[in-house]
Amino acid sequence: MISTELKSHFAEVRVLGQGADRISLSESEIAWLLYLTASDLGLKPGIQALRIAKKSVPLFYDLQIPPTTPDAWKSLTTEQLLTELDGLIRQEADVRLYFSNLCEILKRRIKYQRILSGQPKPTMDQIGPRSLLEYGIMPTDLLGTWLIWRKWIFDVDNRSGQETGYLFEPVLASCMGGTTVGSRNSPVKRVNESGKKTADGRQIDCLDVDAKIAYEFKLRVTIAASGQGRFAEELSFPVECKASGLTPVLIVLDPTPSARLTELQKAFEDNGGAVHVDDAWDFIEEKAGVCMSKFIEKYMRPVLLQMASFDDVVPDALTLTWNKDDITLTTGKKSFRIKRKENGEQCPVRL
Repeated sequence: MISTELKSHFAEVRVLGQGADRISLSESEIAWLLYLTASDLGLKPGIQALRIAKKSVPLFYDLQIPPTTPDAWKSLTTEQLLTELDGLIRQEADVRLYFSNLCEILKRRIKYQRILSGQPKPTMDQIGPRSLLEYGIMPTDLLGTWLIWRKWIFDVDNRSGQETGYLFEPVLASCMGGTTVGSRNSPVKRVNESGKKTADGRQIDCLDVDAKIAYEFKLRVTIAASGQGRFAEELSFPVECKASGLTPVLIVLDPTPSARLTELQKAFEDNGGAVHVDDAWDFIEEKAGVCMSKFIEKYMRPVLLQMASFDDVVPDALTLTWNKDDITLTTGKKSFRIKRKENGEQCPVRL
């Protein structure tokens, strides 16, 4: 008998948003994620349709959103898939979290494709006055193009940052057995100039309530944090954790050394905390346990490390082309096409 709680959980993890923005993972997509979960963890699927060769199934980070899945999966019902999830959980309890995190990443990736397709082109009512700063310095037609592109990219990047905030820390925190806590409900309170705690909270990337540990995740610590005026905030976090009765722990996912990293490390250690740099991934995976460390190794670590390597690279020349039905990004012989709807409606990005 499948529990009511699992039925509710299954219904929740496959859906994101409401109304016109609602994303609901299809039966084929759910089957795909269940297949990946079972395959990654060495479990045997109960549904015959899922017992197929790996070469017939696309990888998670496939170039196509969504990927083309086997036709046999399209006839699977919600009841069958729920029964499959229940069966896998009975084989391995961590399947529940593994599958849920895969759902979360896929939903956010689908949503972001919608954002790219529907983010409207800026109007001159919005950006025209900015031309007063640059008019006459560059050709007028170039200035108009420059204003439009940079505003559109800025808007898209803002949306990307928002979606990442809902995804990166919560998923990584859940793998470690903790939770992400927003500033409103945070047990870490800001400390004023006189050293007294205030009512204002600090966001926590990962809170381990039982161990009373507040983890801070950093992809990489560079001088950029100082240049953008945020470094004082970074340095105050371990101080405020200590004042709130929590142990601050810094986890830096890329070990590239820097003066700022040394300074930040000292701040954590001076306040009774710890720092994991060279052993960051080993530490995370030890906290995560056997099953969830596999999730981290397959779906998080390779992506983050590959992107971190671009810090020291001068970016290639990039050409952006805005057509009626798409935007094309080109660098060298490589290109990426974003299907567009210029009336603000999203292009269909799923089958």
